[in-house]
Amino acid sequence: MFLPTLVSLLFFSSATVRASPCVAFDTNWNLLAFGLNGKDWNAGTQDTWSSSTTATDITASDRPSVLYFFAYPLCLRSLHRPFDAANTTCYLSQYANAIYAINADSKNPSSLYIYDATAKSWSMQTVDAGSFDYTSFGAILDHDTNVFYALSQGNLFSLDMGLLKAANSTPLNWLNDEQAPYPSGYIPVMALAQNHIHFLDVPDVPAGSADIFVIHYSYFQPQAQAYPLSNGSAFPATYGQVTSFFQADNTVQQEFAFIPTDFSATYIINVETNTTQALAAPTTKDSKATYFAGLASNGAVSYLPYLEGNTSTNAAATWASVSNLASAAPPSSSSTSGSNSSASGSQSATSPSSTNSTASGAAVGASIQYSILIACVLCVVRVRSINTILCSQ
Repeated sequence: MFLPTLVSLLFFSSATVRASPCVAFDTNWNLLAFGLNGKDWNAGTQDTWSSSTTATDITASDRPSVLYFFAYPLCLRSLHRPFDAANTTCYLSQYANAIYAINADSKNPSSLYIYDATAKSWSMQTVDAGSFDYTSFGAILDHDTNVFYALSQGNLFSLDMGLLKAANSTPLNWLNDEQAPYPSGYIPVMALAQNHIHFLDVPDVPAGSADIFVIHYSYFQPQAQAYPLSNGSAFPATYGQVTSFFQADNTVQQEFAFIPTDFSATYIINVETNTTQALAAPTTKDSKATYFAGLASNGAVSYLPYLEGNTSTNAAATWASVSNLASAAPPSSSSTSGSNSSASGSQSATSPSSTNSTASGAAVGASIQYSILIACVLCVVRVRSINTILCSQ
């Protein structure tokens, strides 16, 4: 039996050099970290994360990077600094076995980078942004259609990726589909399950409930859906980070994780049973974290084991380190005392001003000095017989 895994990533970004690498899984559930300490890494599947063998360096020459030239008396030398944009977010296309990276390159801010996880190669896809704002959005990548849906500046946008696993010469376009029924100040918290987009922290929607957009009918449901805990309590109505749990059989997601800014718990919402389970909160309470397969703000990566349907086992689960990544790219000695967190799986390049956080996406620690900028990305995958939630600290 295969089970889901949740990973989170946290990282720092300096005031002068903002870099936000990201993490993701491929369809074989290998944990990939892009831009960690200036390189890309494959940490393998969950059963290898505690191994004494370090993660594999998979840095490719065609990865998103900035090229610097240093002149010497008799030569030119080039250095690459990867994932140099401020708000990088990464998404798994399960059908294509490809990772899509938005905001990966400061020199090409509207372009989308594609990592072919089978060929282990990068390509850059030209995208016409139109009125889409890359500095302020929340997004999900729909499992069945492979279409991005994003809320930006009050409007719902879409970007059809087809089944691209490598860029083509035809530019793609962000389409402004419709105005969302939310006030202008709403900061999107978006999760995907059963081909529905779940909007959390919507004004006037009670705690423990979500507004729903039905993708296949382009329809906002008129009433929110409640997802109560077994004791009658509810996850808080607050900003936070979310990510969906992928299925090993490549069917639609049925659950998603929510980590609110109060760090009260890691909430797992099941849209089949309309229920919520509260699991252990991340050990690092970082205000700028995103979740997928992830890292912490000082470049450390950790995970939370999760066994679907096993309430007692999940309740006892605790966060642990992905040690083979730490061996390959040691985290910095810096630490963060932030009281908030953000996540991604759905991912957001925006965070509320009330948390004093700067825009972040799915991010990881890079080999530069960082101020407080943390991203945690949640992704559930079915790995062998245990589901795991990953978070970096």
